[in-house]
Amino acid sequence: MLYNCPVKTAFMHECCGVFGVYASGINVAQTTFFALFALQHRGQESAGIAVTDGDGIKLHTKMGLVSQAFTENDIALLKGHIGIGHNRYSTTGSSRPVNAQPVIAKSGGLTIALAHNGNIINSKPLHDELQERGYHFHTGTDSEVIANLILASPGQNWQTKIEHAMHRLQGAYSLVMLTEDKLIGVRDPFGVRPLCLGTIDNGWSIASESCALDHIGAQFIREVTPGEIVVIDSHGVKSFGKKDGKKALCIFEYIYFARPDSIIQGKLLYLTREAMGRALAREYPVDADLVMGVPDSATAAGISYSNASGIPYCEGLLKNRYVGRTFIAPDQRMRELGVQLKFNPLSQVIAGKRLVVVDDSIVRGTTTPKIVGMLRKAGAAQVHLRICAPPIRYPCFFGVDTAPRWQLIAARMTVPEIREFLDADSLGYLSLDGLIGAVGLPKDIFCLACFTGEYPIPVQIEMDKLALESLPQENFSAIKL
Repeated sequence: MLYNCPVKTAFMHECCGVFGVYASGINVAQTTFFALFALQHRGQESAGIAVTDGDGIKLHTKMGLVSQAFTENDIALLKGHIGIGHNRYSTTGSSRPVNAQPVIAKSGGLTIALAHNGNIINSKPLHDELQERGYHFHTGTDSEVIANLILASPGQNWQTKIEHAMHRLQGAYSLVMLTEDKLIGVRDPFGVRPLCLGTIDNGWSIASESCALDHIGAQFIREVTPGEIVVIDSHGVKSFGKKDGKKALCIFEYIYFARPDSIIQGKLLYLTREAMGRALAREYPVDADLVMGVPDSATAAGISYSNASGIPYCEGLLKNRYVGRTFIAPDQRMRELGVQLKFNPLSQVIAGKRLVVVDDSIVRGTTTPKIVGMLRKAGAAQVHLRICAPPIRYPCFFGVDTAPRWQLIAARMTVPEIREFLDADSLGYLSLDGLIGAVGLPKDIFCLACFTGEYPIPVQIEMDKLALESLPQENFSAIKL
């Protein structure tokens, strides 16, 4: 079991990372390993790779980070010319080995391996329907529901089966799949989660983010468009099923989730985060001595706030980047230290100073007061919080593990009440118009539901994360694919 520091629960958790490659002239498993390494920020609970050489599908999954999940021998055993990989952060199904991806599903002589980034909000009724039809489930994930739904769908080929399944799936899904002779990429019609296409050594690759393509020497070609099915085989790339309709790309890819060196919708994320800092400086100026960003996601915004305001920048907090990478469970005393395990203030830098502290977001409001308290204990004279996102008042149902609405601090308190609760001298959330202006893309292509409550598709009820785990725990954990 991978134990994470409890401070992590205060943030919006990353989605999953997916990758696929079709190439005969390279070590596909090793390439997938390094691509997953580049996508590690999107999920740290488990990792997995599935490959095929045209004669069956080989799979290796394990709990932990990519570096913990694979040995050189594991990679050597995964021989083939098509591969897919997955980094998991659980949004449906618990964090245990049986739920690691990719998942493999079989029916009627067909076999498919699938890796999924997103969340299917109607997975429970689909699961129950498929189970009644005789399909067997070995995990508690909506990803296995997608795979079995594709197998159960009518059609003479994978394209038509997937198109039929897409008509029934509700929610967010960026998928990479492999059969014994094809690599397939799919993005939901709203384009909630990112997915892109690249070339590599006379082959093709598909990834959640362009940074993964950069790390393996692939060339970014374009994004997979919302509603598109990309099928890659020995004949090359074919595209099907594009849809012109409402788009709902998650705005938090720009604020927090994606790496700053990734490009989404033609925008380098580092530059959009810089623009958020400048917008915060315009909307919420303050007389202060130093500006700092909470590392690492708010560093670019903090630097640009400093440049725009003329207030010097400093590194007021150092981050321990290895928190959450231990298999040793913390005792009660270490759990109570919480945020101190992740950050350490530079007291001689900030003592007596009026600080502007830039952060990406406030979700539950459990970590931010600890950061403020830490800075005050280190001697900060004033702490002025500046947040790159508007207040988060509604939960996400499309692949981000935020919190139920009653746990979201901005759903329960006004901004002045939040400022008082956080013990900050001032608090400024970036306005929605300021955020959209910083990203520099049309407002109507984004999902902004966490700020506005206006979801791209109706959400009737909040599904329990463990709703598909109906088997007794002792039996469930023993099932093998």
